[in-house]
Amino acid sequence: MAVKSITRFGIQRKIVANMTTESWQNIPHVSYLYEPDVTDFLAEFKKFQNECGYEVKPTFNAVLLKAIAEAIEVDPVINAHIHYERGLVRGKVTVFDNIDISVPWTLPDGNMMTITMKDMGNKTLKEIAEYQADINRRLEKTNLTEALYSVSFHDTIEKLKKGHILKAIKRIYGANTNPNHKIKLLKGAEKKAYEAIPETERITRNDLKQGTITVSNIGADSRGLAGECAMLMVIPPQICAIGVGALQRRPVVVKNENGEEEIVIRTILPMNVCFDHRALDFGEVRPFLTKMQEIFENPEMILNHNA
Repeated sequence: MAVKSITRFGIQRKIVANMTTESWQNIPHVSYLYEPDVTDFLAEFKKFQNECGYEVKPTFNAVLLKAIAEAIEVDPVINAHIHYERGLVRGKVTVFDNIDISVPWTLPDGNMMTITMKDMGNKTLKEIAEYQADINRRLEKTNLTEALYSVSFHDTIEKLKKGHILKAIKRIYGANTNPNHKIKLLKGAEKKAYEAIPETERITRNDLKQGTITVSNIGADSRGLAGECAMLMVIPPQICAIGVGALQRRPVVVKNENGEEEIVIRTILPMNVCFDHRALDFGEVRPFLTKMQEIFENPEMILNHNA
């Protein structure tokens, strides 16, 4: 059989492969598809966007992150990490006060980097929009490989400190024994020049630390395609991941002003909430969905200058 090409895993693909394997080997995933009607919400957002007067106009993604953070505030149990020892059948769930949202970010070259937007529960919509703009600005001066290697290196050190010696040794062996699989890092003058860039001007390990929950804007890459995401990967030790799909026009049954049911075309926002069944049951996820529904039905809850 003829081989067309062989592509070795770069550091970004190595990290994704490692996390994916750990997730699906250990986490019993439960997935719920949520399909809210956002027709009126979207109209109010566009009006607010045009009239807010902010220097950085909030994107629809920024508004959704604000809505999701508000919903997490009323359902904090999904904003947590799990520690489970299968052999001993014991575990614990640590719920966090700060809402640090891990957001997969598509880069100009098509690669992806997961950046953690911190303390989102205490940020206004204006601040979230500015936060996103600042990340985009810093990404322009960021070397993806250098940033991710820093995370991987420190993660290996932490594994050694926690006694996971075999895992750490295997990782070091795999990264250094075969030249075809070695990560190509900056050297010499190039490395010095990169490290001379102030950390306020580029993405650093601090921006890439594990968040408390993940929100993935799948819709950004699926516009124009039929369908929606039915399952997400929960990134351990997180216990919940939320996927936002592309806006879709669909026939929906509604009641008219006479109380009669009729079919109309509305804008639907497919969302997926995936959670770790070891830590959560659906009843514990429901308050998040209920709050999201309340926000979509009452846009003024977040589309105002004080939100």
